[in-house]
Amino acid sequence: MPSRTEATFAPPVMEARRWLAEATLPPTLPLLNVSQAAPVAPPPEALRDAMARALAAPETHLYGPVLGRPELRAALAADWARHYGGPVAADEVAITAGCNQAFAATIAALTTEGDEVVVPVPWYFNHKMWLDMAGVRAVSLATGPDLLPSADAARALVGPRTRAIALVSPNNPAGVEYPAATLRAFRDLAAAAGITLIVDETYRDFDSRAGAPHDLRAGGPDPHLVQLYSFSKAYRLTGHRVGAIVGPPSLMPEVEKFLDTVAICAPQLGQIAAAHGLAHLGDWVAGERAEILGRRAAIEAQMPALAAKGWQCLGLGAYFAYLAHPFAEPSDTLARALVSDAGILCLPGTMFRAADDPLGARELRIAFANIDADGIATLFGRLAALDRPLASRAARA
Repeated sequence: MPSRTEATFAPPVMEARRWLAEATLPPTLPLLNVSQAAPVAPPPEALRDAMARALAAPETHLYGPVLGRPELRAALAADWARHYGGPVAADEVAITAGCNQAFAATIAALTTEGDEVVVPVPWYFNHKMWLDMAGVRAVSLATGPDLLPSADAARALVGPRTRAIALVSPNNPAGVEYPAATLRAFRDLAAAAGITLIVDETYRDFDSRAGAPHDLRAGGPDPHLVQLYSFSKAYRLTGHRVGAIVGPPSLMPEVEKFLDTVAICAPQLGQIAAAHGLAHLGDWVAGERAEILGRRAAIEAQMPALAAKGWQCLGLGAYFAYLAHPFAEPSDTLARALVSDAGILCLPGTMFRAADDPLGARELRIAFANIDADGIATLFGRLAALDRPLASRAARA
């Protein structure tokens, strides 16, 4: 019998990086790396200065409370309450070593081997990988052409071993922003079934909608709701690993067991930086959001020229454009070829769906966290210039 890690696939971003080592890059086309949704620029100078000062404090170099520094838990609770319009207490917050760990801790607290979690497809691959490694069955929830999941369709998938439904909004990989009514319908389904709705809001700060994107927190604590968050994207703290769980206080003792066993605590320096960001960098984050929304607009402006070549934009938002290509070859073959042929590193849709799902062969994910409007124009020009055998109309339908 294979081990838990053998039961899942290789990390997709690491696999894509290996393509670079194996490829000969075109000498006249500098690499456009749109494979990973993580900013590569450092934190703003004011935040780096605060972090440098924190290094002088002895406590920065010690273990901290397992569930996170009290001041950061309180600050995020206050921020969450302001944003979502409902009361949030510090004892509803746990700080984790990144949002992936927040998901892993939540799943560990809610499930046991043989349980099930419903996940819309295309899925976020690290969610699927953790479920595999936890011995939890990921039950695929198909989405329509708009890539929005349906609570009515999910209801038919909920069985006696179902413990949770896991959503990501704004979505990774598709960028789609789930309407408030969609999230409310899933919350009502979770409550009726006695399970938990997990909403990963890693990209909350780059939602195109003004104000709160949903009202799930308006009534205060909800025993059927867990929200996940990442400070990495908002403050460029990817290397410092700071995420969060916002959920029922009753969940926290179980989360604490997991965190104490795996990492003891999230890195202290990252937590100090996150607290500083919440207190002082609201305007800066607003500027970052405006930049990302500008890149989204640049993709919308470039898309008609690509559509004329048979491409489709299936989803767009946060850091992502999710495209359907018109070519005969499957996306996993195409994505590897794009490195040598066009100087583009992106991820194929096959990395976000089951191996037997044919839709992945038509899809590519473009992550534009590190490519500005000029780079987007260059990227779309290279894609439009591709000359490869086309799939039949039936295959593209």
